[in-house]
Amino acid sequence: MSLKLDRESAAFTFKGGMLPMTVMELASADPEQIRDQLAGKLSQSPAFFQHTPVVLSVEKLDEPHLALERICAVCRGHKLLPVAVRGGADPVKQSAWALGLGWFPPQESGRARPLESVAAGEAPVADESVDLGVPPGVASGGRIFRGTVRSGQQITSPSGDLVVVGAVNAGAEVLAAGSVHVYGALRGRALAGIHGDPQASIFCRELHAELLSVAGNYKRLEDIDRRLLGTPVQVRLDGDQLGITSLA
Repeated sequence: MSLKLDRESAAFTFKGGMLPMTVMELASADPEQIRDQLAGKLSQSPAFFQHTPVVLSVEKLDEPHLALERICAVCRGHKLLPVAVRGGADPVKQSAWALGLGWFPPQESGRARPLESVAAGEAPVADESVDLGVPPGVASGGRIFRGTVRSGQQITSPSGDLVVVGAVNAGAEVLAAGSVHVYGALRGRALAGIHGDPQASIFCRELHAELLSVAGNYKRLEDIDRRLLGTPVQVRLDGDQLGITSLA
């Protein structure tokens, strides 16, 4: 009997991908302290806490027997959805698995930021992209994508800049280790410097972004000056805050 499954009968396929994921870096193991601070964050930015998947980073904690279940309950009570734990001793790993969470090994030093991309592997993507011949202003190892990035689609450049010659629709994501250049309307999510490069920037011809992030520091649409919407802009780090400058 053949064990082969043709494409039509296959119930699923496994595919790699780079998924942007919010990392909640814990500096305290006290669930009540976490609860109090989450309540404060919720009042400041309620749109952020809308069923957002998070990875709980416990690398700064020196507690092998963590009250992980209670911490997860606190997060869920504030509409955050823990999906995995990063770091911790073997008991933490076992607790994560028992709670149905994934586990990541500790992050390399110097690369953890407030919001970052957690790589779940990467598979080749069939699209209209090509390798860059290092044109002026674009980092080596970059990528060009020609066309519209559609809702639900994710385009990445894991080792350089990403140039999109077209629009990025709402619900789409563009990510780059270097800078992101969008020669069209940016309505989805754009994440530059996903490995922590503070020199990365985002450029677009028409700003309507759902989320902007450079080296883990982010702004959502509701945080952007309304006067900048619909205009060409540059987004870059100014200290530890995102600065958005008009290019009009």
